[in-house]
Amino acid sequence: MTASQVPNGASGASFDLTGRVAVVTGGYGVLGGSMATALAAAGARVAILGRRRAEAEAKVAELQAAGAEAMALAADVLDEGSLRAARDALLAGWGRVDILLNAAGGNVARARTDGRPAYDMPMDAFDEVLRLNLHGTILPSMIFAEVMGRQRAGCIVNISSMAATQALSGVLGYSVAKAAIDNFTRWLAVDMARKFGGGIRVNAIAPGFFVAAQNRGVLLTEDGSYTPRAQAIVARTPMGRFGSAAELDGALQFLCSDAASFVTGVVLPVDGGFSADTGV
Repeated sequence: MTASQVPNGASGASFDLTGRVAVVTGGYGVLGGSMATALAAAGARVAILGRRRAEAEAKVAELQAAGAEAMALAADVLDEGSLRAARDALLAGWGRVDILLNAAGGNVARARTDGRPAYDMPMDAFDEVLRLNLHGTILPSMIFAEVMGRQRAGCIVNISSMAATQALSGVLGYSVAKAAIDNFTRWLAVDMARKFGGGIRVNAIAPGFFVAAQNRGVLLTEDGSYTPRAQAIVARTPMGRFGSAAELDGALQFLCSDAASFVTGVVLPVDGGFSADTGV
């Protein structure tokens, strides 16, 4: 590649996102909300997309109070019609989309197999967790990637998991969905770059273990002490603790910025060493 072929800004390794338009699905959750704040802090205009308009608007108000430009988009990540309407509203207001962060997802309590064999899991619960995480990532990606294709520029960041590559007890459906997200990330990265050029990148972040609303009851007792499962996780994490939501921010800002202009199709662990440790 000659110097003239290097994308603008690629040589500066800047994490600056000033003027870029970001959409965050699930942007009012613990992790999604922190990452939405990180995008705004880097200069992006941020659209918070989710089914619960009141919670999206509350997050928007928080971002605006900090000086960011933000809007709420009411849509269900499993409903194509509402996603297209949200996309059209975004384009009418801001004219483009540069970043899509697929932060919506989570486990489904009925799909957990703690204390029972996997074959006792209701298949409709398996389907529910698969749709929430996998379909809820693929469908927004398809809707917003269409705009990125026309622009020949954009960045998609998916959320993977430690469960994608290792067998974690009790979370069969969630594990299958996240493993598929890893594959989808690589597949879409190759497809978009080959068809629309290197200006479109698709990557994923694989968080280690963080305490959030969906897993708090699994990891913490009523008095805030660790459950046996939490103790086992921390024992297998070389850094000896859970992560804090803000520790995902740097990885996200990097992947969305010109500093990562030659990075696509990767799944970046942010896990305190969990995925590197064999336990031996």
